[in-house]
Amino acid sequence: MGPVVAIGMILLGMILEGGHVQSLIQLTAFMIVGGGTAGAILASFPLDHTVQALKALKICIIPPKSDHEKVIAELTELCQFARKNGIMALEGKAKAHPDAFTRKGLSLVVDGIDPAMLLSIMETELETFEEHAKIPIPVMEGGGAYAPTVGIIGAVLGLIHVMSNLDDPSKLGGGIATAFVATIYGLTIANVIALPLASKYKIRVAQMVHEKNMILQGLVALQNGENPHFLSQRLRAFLPGGGHGAKEGAAH
Repeated sequence: MGPVVAIGMILLGMILEGGHVQSLIQLTAFMIVGGGTAGAILASFPLDHTVQALKALKICIIPPKSDHEKVIAELTELCQFARKNGIMALEGKAKAHPDAFTRKGLSLVVDGIDPAMLLSIMETELETFEEHAKIPIPVMEGGGAYAPTVGIIGAVLGLIHVMSNLDDPSKLGGGIATAFVATIYGLTIANVIALPLASKYKIRVAQMVHEKNMILQGLVALQNGENPHFLSQRLRAFLPGGGHGAKEGAAH
């Protein structure tokens, strides 16, 4: 939504100033900037990193569903179930859980692993998840860094073409204007699309890691046989404002 709003307002401002949107539509400039930026990215990063960055765009546009209250309620319910029926009774729930991180943690709990070892294994799992999730960030930021420079290259190429036709002054104005369209493309790709999306994706990753940290604490408490009420209070500390805002809202 953000890039659409930004580009829309830029075009609207241009129109209000008497400009014409058609003057910004230059296929050759787009090929130079788009292709040059893509080539620079492919030269800088492995292909699988680039593919992962493209897939990450979906997370930027459509955030993954996250309901911390639901996670707390689920972990509290699992704790109550385990205290009533025993840890081994969680085996069926562990195998059927849709989240891979929670599924692995519950499986370790069912296996009767030491809480300290459980924490160590799942922290490593979380670190691996975070490192893998962050792979698209430098790719996006690389696109934001390369695009303006490639845009300048496109502008210079256009000016070279203009200078080679100085014998026809009537074409100079239009030729110079066309040459600078590449610069606009480069700056727009960098500052309206690539860098903002990289910033949003960082936030998305931080949110996912935060939720998994909450799940990890719940799993350790579950393995320790912690009281469900105390477990719920512990996990509510992960909510914005330590969960106080949600409690006050519920009270009213």
